[in-house]
Amino acid sequence: MQYRPKGVCSQLIDFQVEDGKLTQVQFTGGCNGNLQGISHLVEGMPVDEVIRRLEGIHCGFKPTSCPDQLAQALRAYQASQA
Repeated sequence: MQYRPKGVCSQLIDFQVEDGKLTQVQFTGGCNGNLQGISHLVEGMPVDEVIRRLEGIHCGFKPTSCPDQLAQALRAYQASQA
């Protein structure tokens, strides 16, 4: 699935979900090293757990962040599956 984040430096989040677990997470744009780290940390984790851990994280004075946008992307994925 592709998700266009809002209010952050990254322009695109690509990910797959297999058996309820997040796989193949890739951010386009943003802070490359940090986003690679986040991607590696969450791969293989259940979608609900990723949302629980990342939702609500802010970046500086912004009301969101790339991790928060990943959580929003996963919420959009869940809604599309319902």
